[in-house]
Amino acid sequence: MAKVLAIANQKGGVAKTTTCINLAASLVATRRRVLLIDLDPQGNATTGSGVDKLNLEHSVYDVLTGDCSFAEAMHFSEHGGYQLLPANRDLTAAEVVLLDKPGKEHRLREALAPIRENYDYILIDCPPSLSMLTVNALAASDGVIIPMQCEYYALEGLSDLVNSIQRIGQALNPNLQIEGLLRTMYDPRISLTNEVSEQLQAHFGDKLYETVIPRNVRLAEAPSHGMPALVYDKQSKGAQAYLALASELSRRQRKAARGVRA
Repeated sequence: MAKVLAIANQKGGVAKTTTCINLAASLVATRRRVLLIDLDPQGNATTGSGVDKLNLEHSVYDVLTGDCSFAEAMHFSEHGGYQLLPANRDLTAAEVVLLDKPGKEHRLREALAPIRENYDYILIDCPPSLSMLTVNALAASDGVIIPMQCEYYALEGLSDLVNSIQRIGQALNPNLQIEGLLRTMYDPRISLTNEVSEQLQAHFGDKLYETVIPRNVRLAEAPSHGMPALVYDKQSKGAQAYLALASELSRRQRKAARGVRA
C-alpha cells in the first residue's frame, strides 16, 4: 500500500515542484514504484517530467470531476521513470466545478483508493495556496512534506501552515501528520540561514530532515529539459541531495513500521 505524501507550502518559490520531481526520480532509482500527481494548475511538474501540458487528452481535472479514470489520464515520465497524473490550466476550473460535487473534499482520495496498492509512494505537488485542490491533497494524504527556505518570512508563515494542516486533519483526515520539514535552497554561508535552521531544529526536532537541498544551478536548469536533475547531471550536488532525501525518507518509514509492529 502506497505512502501518500503531499508536498505543500502556502508560500510560492520554495521548491515544491522541484522536490516532487527529484524525489520521485530518486525513489525510482532506489527501486520504488512511484506516482506523481500534479495538482497545480501551472502544470510545472508536468512539463518538468517531460510531458506536454498543452496537448493532454485527459488530466487530473478529468479525474477529479469524474470524467475519466486514473488509467485514462496517466502518463509515464521517460526520464524520471515514474507514473504521472498531469495538470494544466484546465485545473483552475476545478474549484468551481467541485462546489456542486458531493464529498468535494475527498474526490482525490476516492480516486486514489483503487490504485494505492500499485505503488510504494504517491507524491502530490500542491498549489501555493490553501485552495480546494490543496484540501483534496491533504484529505488524501498520510503525511505532508513542507519544503521551505531558511529565511525570516518563510519562518513567519510556517506556523500558519502548520495550523492549517492541523485543522484540515481534524476535520477531514484524522491520520494526517507532518511527515517532515525540508530545508531547500540552503546556503550555509548566510548567517540567517543557520539561525533559522537552528530554530527549526529546536522547535520541530526529528521532524526536520537531516538532508538539506543546496542552491544548485543544475536543479534550476533540469526542468527546462523535461527531466530530473538525477538524469540531467547525476553528479550535481542537487541530484545527490535528493538521492539522500529518498534514502532518509525510506529509512524513516522502515523505522516507523518497526515501531508499529513492536
